[in-house]
Amino acid sequence: MRALRCGLLALMIGIVLSCGGGGGGAQVGPSALGTEAGVAGADGSANGIGGIAADDGSAASSSNSSGSTTASSGGDDSSGVGSGGTGVSTADATGVGAVDGAGSIIVNGLRYDTRTATGSVEDAPNGIQLGMSVKVTGPVNADFTRGIARWVESAADIRGPVTSVNLQRGSFVILGTTVTTDDATVWADAAGLGAIAVGQTLQVWGLPAAPGVLRATRIEQRPASSSAILSGTVENLDPAQGTFNLGDAVVDYSRVAAGGVRMPLANGTLVRVRADAHPPGIRLVATQVQWWYPVPRADNTTAQLAGIVTDFAGLQSLRLLGVPVDASAAQVTGDPSAIGNGVKVEVGGVMIDGVLRASKLKIRYVPGTGGPASFALVGEIGAFNSPSDFRLRGQPVNAGGPGVVFVNGQAANLGNGVRVRVHGTRVINGVLVADSVTFE
Repeated sequence: MRALRCGLLALMIGIVLSCGGGGGGAQVGPSALGTEAGVAGADGSANGIGGIAADDGSAASSSNSSGSTTASSGGDDSSGVGSGGTGVSTADATGVGAVDGAGSIIVNGLRYDTRTATGSVEDAPNGIQLGMSVKVTGPVNADFTRGIARWVESAADIRGPVTSVNLQRGSFVILGTTVTTDDATVWADAAGLGAIAVGQTLQVWGLPAAPGVLRATRIEQRPASSSAILSGTVENLDPAQGTFNLGDAVVDYSRVAAGGVRMPLANGTLVRVRADAHPPGIRLVATQVQWWYPVPRADNTTAQLAGIVTDFAGLQSLRLLGVPVDASAAQVTGDPSAIGNGVKVEVGGVMIDGVLRASKLKIRYVPGTGGPASFALVGEIGAFNSPSDFRLRGQPVNAGGPGVVFVNGQAANLGNGVRVRVHGTRVINGVLVADSVTFE
């Protein structure tokens, strides 16, 4: 019965994907968002990060130029979080950050059940992958460890040619925006910043920091002909001329068709801009302008955010993703004295009078010092070739290196269909390098 269901789902998905689509993003169902069921390949694997498992266990690609995917599925993700999960509220919360695990989907360390989720995924033919920026809407528990995803959306944040690389600072520049990297940056098809050359076209998911700066959470190579995407903070808004600045780039939105600007524009607003091309100079002719993962500001709305601290004036007054945060009463994980502008943190709390009153704050990265990076995958092994070459929820994994810790088993016990939990701190050339493997 399960095989029949998977076959029907695969057929349905193939029909939908063959239709192609534009840059607006298509709605997706749970199999593109990380459910345990997914669509199984011939090896029994299921890509729970968001791709559609092909017969070889790899994520099947789509001909859709925008990278949107559409799918639907059910099943049990074995997360222990159901619609009636203990301690999970009934009110929707908003989570914004980067995907750091699958099983169903883990964002900022918060594991969401995606069995009934729908959403919109753009610029990603293989669905949601590690490191992609996302916004998740759904109820969560009080300590921000478990939740139920009702809506998940994701889109790339920058796409364009690299104009400079600074190895010492761990950064590069695209379309006048400085893209910084850290220990948690996922390198999808490169060994690291040293492998990036001026002129390469990259697609980046990340977290906006100060104006003109974005912290990369995932980096992929793209064809030079790819259309431009740029995200950041609106500055120098000129409604009469129909322009504003994002970093050093001038965005001309005067030719955007009716409905193409999806919100009121104002200085200080975080936006994502799409443009048909990136002409000489740093001037983009926008085809679409939209809010960058807007966070509801209504009183008593719960939110958990990951981002780069700006406008720091003490724990009682800082901004994260443009949202005012008061963390004076928060339980802080890490050294509070290290918090300041440019530090990557995660916060969770409740909106009061337009300010997120944080109950928890976790330091994730301090420039010059570093910080913890962690990725987690839970599921059944597929496409197994060796301990250093297999897939878990569609993600390539290398657990054959020195120092890997095995719990409840050993490397010889790995194989197709074996259920494991894998933790790692690096994704290099698209492969999660395992630090530990726990047999379940």
